[in-house]
Amino acid sequence: MSVSQPGFATRLGLALRAFLRILTDGGFAGGVLGLERGAPTPPVPASEPPKSAPLRETLPDSALQLLALLQQEGRFVDFLEENVAAYSDAEIGGAARVVHEGCRKVVRDYLKIEPVRSENEGVRLTLAVGFDPATVRLTGNVVGQPPFTGTLMHRGWRVSQITLPKLADGHDVRVLAPAEVEL
Repeated sequence: MSVSQPGFATRLGLALRAFLRILTDGGFAGGVLGLERGAPTPPVPASEPPKSAPLRETLPDSALQLLALLQQEGRFVDFLEENVAAYSDAEIGGAARVVHEGCRKVVRDYLKIEPVRSENEGVRLTLAVGFDPATVRLTGNVVGQPPFTGTLMHRGWRVSQITLPKLADGHDVRVLAPAEVEL
């Protein structure tokens, strides 16, 4: 079986990957050293792809508590469950303003939210090797390996502090808002 000769760009990419792996993987470096000396060396096993973290169950209590607070202050669930197709844009806008005000109050009272990135939107930035993909989503023509240079389209948001009220024993968090009966 004949092996074709790779082109310059392929060889350059291979050289860069090999260089980085030699610096970080002693076993691989030893294998390359043996090849260079002409000694027969056992094949170096390909490194396994990184394993993703195991998924874990989350408890819904805090999410349901926050949703109940959004309903209490901003009538959020009422707004989402309403069929708005029958209303005019002006009527929807008026309702949205009330929902926005109440929900914003809840978020500001119980969550401290800050931008993921400190740069202004629209600036060019470079993401170095090792950037955290959980905090940055790459869009557009994503090819190759970092570093990546692009335009910050959205700064992102993260919660840095949560201070939800304590729940009484026996409180059913699945009841977002009790039914109301006027007598």
